[in-house]
Amino acid sequence: MFGTMIQSSVEIAPSILAANFASLGEEVRAVERGGAALLHVDVMDGHFVPNISIGVPVVAALRKATTLPLDVHLMIQHAERYIGAFADAGADMISVHQEAAAHLGRLLASIRERGLRAGVVLNPATPVATLSEVLGEVDYVLVMSVNPGFGGQKFIRGSLRKLRELGELRREFGHSYRLEIDGGIGPENVAEVAQAGAEILVAGTSVFGTPDAAAAVRNLKQLAKEALTQRV
Repeated sequence: MFGTMIQSSVEIAPSILAANFASLGEEVRAVERGGAALLHVDVMDGHFVPNISIGVPVVAALRKATTLPLDVHLMIQHAERYIGAFADAGADMISVHQEAAAHLGRLLASIRERGLRAGVVLNPATPVATLSEVLGEVDYVLVMSVNPGFGGQKFIRGSLRKLRELGELRREFGHSYRLEIDGGIGPENVAEVAQAGAEILVAGTSVFGTPDAAAAVRNLKQLAKEALTQRV
């Protein structure tokens, strides 16, 4: 399975939305040196969220540039139409929004049938309870800690409660999904999100917006490690 029931470490997933696309290869190599576990790729269509970002060609280019797993976050309508294209481009993980999927279980199954890890995403205003019927079918749950669409937003503290709730449900029902968080993650809050149960931390401007992306990744990893050591 994708993960375990017990959190033993935290992985950093730099979000390339905040990278310098004029030197994307160099940016990727920097976070690799820093110990990034995967790359987070935000795909926006200008309909489900009020922004347009990147698509299949950038995923294909990243696949040639790195061996890190590609964590593709589809912030789009009609995601079912594009699963095959992103899988063929080299995605390792694809997450889809509960709010944008009319047939969420079917969509998650189509991702897993292609041998990819399937994730489901919750916007800040969407309750955890809306996932009750699919938590046994996902490899990870991505909690949005900002309203999706733009980078550099302020962290929404209610996401900590969602992480804890999802962790409790995982223990209660014996699920094995991992917990991912995205939005406003940086040195100032990495400890509390790790202690709340997040296992994959998506970080954009706090990595690529610094003079040394490799050092920024290392720092986030160290802060998370210390937080888990302190947690009772």
